[in-house]
Amino acid sequence: MSTNFTNQTTASPAAPASTTAGYVMTPDSQTLSVLVENKPGVLTRVSALFSRRGYNISSLAVGPTEHPEISRITVVVDVDQRRLEQITKQLNKLVNVLKIVQLDARQTVQRELILIKVTADNATRTSVLEIVQMFRAKVVDAAADSVTIEATGTQDKLSALLGMLESFGVREIVKSGAVAIGRGGRAITDRSLLS
Repeated sequence: MSTNFTNQTTASPAAPASTTAGYVMTPDSQTLSVLVENKPGVLTRVSALFSRRGYNISSLAVGPTEHPEISRITVVVDVDQRRLEQITKQLNKLVNVLKIVQLDARQTVQRELILIKVTADNATRTSVLEIVQMFRAKVVDAAADSVTIEATGTQDKLSALLGMLESFGVREIVKSGAVAIGRGGRAITDRSLLS
């Protein structure tokens, strides 16, 4: 199971500036790290649980862990604490769910990946490349009239990068889901999960 889903936003050069902002973490944004058995259909059951209850998933990233039989689902959802507790209880009832951890933004490292195709002709290419360098991003594809930029970072960093590039004409955006890991030496996967 190796899938990334997120709200994807695309903008044409004529689109208003606000369309490229993507989802924004609100005070009610909650990040859950869900360890599941790496089996077909598990992601469908987990995402269906949110859908049946009318909760919109802002970001969803799935991938294997250091244990091949376990996958990690990182979910960002905009709900208050009471609803989050309801979601957690329902997730715990799913057979293939092994562990759920609510991640505190102050105690985690959280990153996203973004690919941005931006207009960059001979007149604007140097300015675009300066912005790319300023944000420690990189150009992964170039054409006569555009460049594709890859950047990794926090939601704030990626939003700032988009804000700087909007005036050149953002043609397309693809964003991964947020991934997060706790700070320090502790891991949420441990031997007790493997028994």
